[in-house]
Amino acid sequence: MIKRIFLFLLVNVLVMTTITVVLSLLGVQPYLQKGGLDLPSLAVFCLVWGMGGAFISLLISRWMAKRAMGVQLIAADSRDPGEQALLQTVQRLAQGASIPMPEVGVYESDDINAFATGPSKSRSLVAVSSGLLRKMDRPEVEGVLGHEITHIANGDMVTMTLLQGVVNAFVMFLARALAFVVAQAMRGNNDREGGGMSQGLYFVCVIVFQLVFMVLGSLVVMAFSRWREFRADNGGAHLAGRDSMIRALQALQREHETVPQGQGEAQPALATLQISARDGVMRLFASHPPLEERIQRLQSTTV
Repeated sequence: MIKRIFLFLLVNVLVMTTITVVLSLLGVQPYLQKGGLDLPSLAVFCLVWGMGGAFISLLISRWMAKRAMGVQLIAADSRDPGEQALLQTVQRLAQGASIPMPEVGVYESDDINAFATGPSKSRSLVAVSSGLLRKMDRPEVEGVLGHEITHIANGDMVTMTLLQGVVNAFVMFLARALAFVVAQAMRGNNDREGGGMSQGLYFVCVIVFQLVFMVLGSLVVMAFSRWREFRADNGGAHLAGRDSMIRALQALQREHETVPQGQGEAQPALATLQISARDGVMRLFASHPPLEERIQRLQSTTV
């Protein structure tokens, strides 16, 4: 846990430093000026911060995953039969998806889980938990790997980064623009005569609007995430076989039914197959569709 917190802080310092340097090099002026709000400067500021943070996270995602999750890469010349079988399966699926061979690793966890990450198809990583390898049979593991390889082939890491970056930029821009309007409108008569605006009120409004727009923006991001999961299921069924993909989801469903609600969700940013069913409005904030729905779609689809 301490290691993960340290890595999180390190990444945030890196992001802030990089973006500050970029803004300085671009010569972006402060968007809050005595004459009012400089919208072009605000737009550039929000675009650089929104997109910059997302893309820096993407660029170091493979490095972060290895260290945060303790992923141990499997060497191509490994003499372990299980590791060689895993490598050969990933290689065959990658060839079927017409992508370069990704790095393959295993990390210690009792949970059934797997994830794919990396900044591009040629610099990707597929990692599976030790629990998945122990609890799933070969066809089920193949279904999981087909799902992850499809994420890479579809460029889901990049598209999610682009979408999140655009949403971040819009959230920042709208929050600051509306906060300025509200702060100006709520000035007292004395303030109007002096031409000043309450900086404290402005920043409070920024925080409130940003929280609201972040929630609304997450609805868009999560809706896209759910759609890409259906697409990855279809791709996994095409690469590994529909029966293998269905069996993998059913195995996950059985495992989930034995895990108390709220456990096994420590890494939602990396987890791709570890899903908890949600009801009502909370389903709108889920990154993955319910397992029952995913299974039903595969059963009714001809691959």
